[in-house]
Amino acid sequence: MPITVKFFASLRERLGRSEDRVPAAPGMTVQDVWTRASGGLPLPANILIAVNQDYATLAAPVHDGDEVAFFPPITGGSAPRCHGSQEMRIKGRCGQ
Repeated sequence: MPITVKFFASLRERLGRSEDRVPAAPGMTVQDVWTRASGGLPLPANILIAVNQDYATLAAPVHDGDEVAFFPPITGGSAPRCHGSQEMRIKGRCGQ
């Protein structure tokens, strides 16, 4: 059973697809999956990885039937608003 590879956001745009399948091989890692699915492109900095919906590293092993997802960090929203003391605002402890 192949490994399902999912690409999100800018990676999906860069690779021109949202999903791929890679044949599993003994001893395969997430790095191997990326290399095969991306055609050898370097992995952009700060990309997050999940194997079967759990965060993983490039060295994590993968097996038949696994799902590997590559996605950029999620950002957005507005800056925190501090209503506490100046000391709390400086230390970044808004609302804590």
